[in-house]
Amino acid sequence: MAQDTINDISADSFATRVVLGRDITIKKYFPYLDSLVATWDTLLPYTLSEHLLVRANPWLIDSLTNTDYYRLMAKGKFIYDQQKMVILHKGDTLGIPGEALAAELQSHIDSTWIDVNIPEFKLRIMEGDSVLFAFPVRVGRNQERYLEMAGREVDLRTPTGEGRIVRIEREPSWIDPCNCKPYTETHRDDGRVTRCPQIPWIEPEIEGLRPGCLIHPTTNPKTLGKAYSNGCVGMREADAWVTYYHAPVGTIVRFRYDLHGVDDKGDTVRLKDIYKRKK
Repeated sequence: MAQDTINDISADSFATRVVLGRDITIKKYFPYLDSLVATWDTLLPYTLSEHLLVRANPWLIDSLTNTDYYRLMAKGKFIYDQQKMVILHKGDTLGIPGEALAAELQSHIDSTWIDVNIPEFKLRIMEGDSVLFAFPVRVGRNQERYLEMAGREVDLRTPTGEGRIVRIEREPSWIDPCNCKPYTETHRDDGRVTRCPQIPWIEPEIEGLRPGCLIHPTTNPKTLGKAYSNGCVGMREADAWVTYYHAPVGTIVRFRYDLHGVDDKGDTVRLKDIYKRKK
């Protein structure tokens, strides 16, 4: 197997740079990053994490967002199995952040939090009071439904409250909560069938509870802007990658139900009361 090479450039923001000696597919992407982090964490004066490494190499997030099925189809490229796509190419360079850069990036990460306004169908990635990103999402239906996974009738409305990210699954398996049947393929909005993409989902704890309300990608973006899910917050594949790399375990989350929103012109608007909470 071809080995990565190392360029010593400790004089700049990076402790060193690693030049890939082989192609890395999405299926092998996380194991490769884990091996890189494990190797360098023992040699650095700070704790290196996957999120620090990727935030120091933001082009990686751009590359991952461009694996979005619908972005590829807009270019006339049909990909059945996203996991087989090469995400890191032989000759690509990854910078291992130096101590100063790592501290700066960690400060940004520690100041980042997730805001979801349910009736606005909007997820915002915040840093302090600043909006870094705003993404359209879908939320839970305004109904109760029997879910075999829970073994009972479940209120499908996305809950409100504050908490933190407590779990991340980087290699998710997909199970229909209505019947507990696993599935590996998905029907796209254009009628085509593909393998389910490998994109992490994020689990928040809300007000001390874990209601199973995940933040995850949907393969059907036509459902965005709707109360459509079984309670989870669904978003575009590309947006899910961005959110993942801005929301490590411990990130603060706020799920709110605010009927006062702001439109594209900056004007205040009253949103539809999708859960009929306001009399």
